[in-house]
Amino acid sequence: MIRSGKLDRQITLMRKTETVSESGAVTADWVEVATVRAELVQQSADEYLAGFGAVEQGALIFRIRHVAGITTADRLIFGGEAFDIDQIAELGRRRGLELRVSGGAA
Repeated sequence: MIRSGKLDRQITLMRKTETVSESGAVTADWVEVATVRAELVQQSADEYLAGFGAVEQGALIFRIRHVAGITTADRLIFGGEAFDIDQIAELGRRRGLELRVSGGAA
């Protein structure tokens, strides 16, 4: 069960959409799906070896009330930064979602 008192953060869920202009040019843009209250469950900084040295990548876990249609193709905005959604776990029977996000999205 998600207690409303623990939902002390605000996040925005975004979805990538593509539009085709009359000239045939395709443009991609991120549009807001929902702005919801969330609980920040875990925040960690793991170091990964990448290419020429160590890269620090943040991993966050949020719990939110259930929002239909969220997928790992979507992204999350928190604290002015964009994060890729890596994993979604359903909590209970459509009561909530646990979103595991990492890094910053490009």
